[in-house]
Amino acid sequence: MRVFRTLIVEDNPLFRQTILDILSAQFPSMVLEEAADGKTALERIEDALPDLIFMDIKMPGENGLHLTEHIKRRHPEVVVVMLTSYDWPEYREAAYKFGANYFIMKGSSSNKEIVELIESILGDLGFSPKGAQENNRSR
Repeated sequence: MRVFRTLIVEDNPLFRQTILDILSAQFPSMVLEEAADGKTALERIEDALPDLIFMDIKMPGENGLHLTEHIKRRHPEVVVVMLTSYDWPEYREAAYKFGANYFIMKGSSSNKEIVELIESILGDLGFSPKGAQENNRSR
């Protein structure tokens, strides 16, 4: 049985930890990886190809839009959820143009909305939303 792998690419350690906490509590069988920058994200992707990536749109160095475009060219099956603090139409348009599958707001998306989105993605990809395995969180 293949496990579902998620990578959180976020330069804000507090927000990154919040997403990790939500996912590990709600989806105990999910393998969780994290990256604070684009370079680390690319390394994590090549080491263990994730099924899902939460991608911050603005980070130091490589921005999330270009990183998403690069990832989707090499791995079009990976689902990318773009994260941003700015709900600007041009950000939404750019996110989808560069290959993001979903777009969520950091400050206004509730934990419940995030969990429901993940459950939907898991279902679409044929995974069980709640597994019985122990969480395999790695850093």
